[in-house]
Amino acid sequence: MATSPVAVVQRLAQAANEHDLDAIVDCFAEGYLNQTPAHPARGFEGKEQVRRNWAQILAGVPDVTARVLATAEDAGTVWSEWQMTGTRPDGSAHEMRGVIIFGVDGELISTARFYLEPVERQSGTVDDAVRRAVTPPAAGRPA
Repeated sequence: MATSPVAVVQRLAQAANEHDLDAIVDCFAEGYLNQTPAHPARGFEGKEQVRRNWAQILAGVPDVTARVLATAEDAGTVWSEWQMTGTRPDGSAHEMRGVIIFGVDGELISTARFYLEPVERQSGTVDDAVRRAVTPPAAGRPA
């Protein structure tokens, strides 16, 4: 029996929780395409970048834990909500949350639209966020 697309995503989370870099990379197709719509320059192609990314994550957050909080699947597309937590070597907390929309072909992840972001606990209210989103950047301040 074929593996379900959701099971492929769960296998990725399990490999991450086991801190098994090879098992993580083995979840991805050779021509894997990652798109990061909110940060277009961060998109990439190929599973070797997956290896580089996860090697950094496992070194920088040695106790990282990944949780898939919810999933929905339709015709090989898996919408998944993630939470990743852990502690950096300096003792500071690491926490990311968001959605990853995976394209799964057979037993491998072939694409992802990546919306996982660091949690900001001190970023202000919704009014502050809307104001920042609609206010043009000041001279010398990054967009």
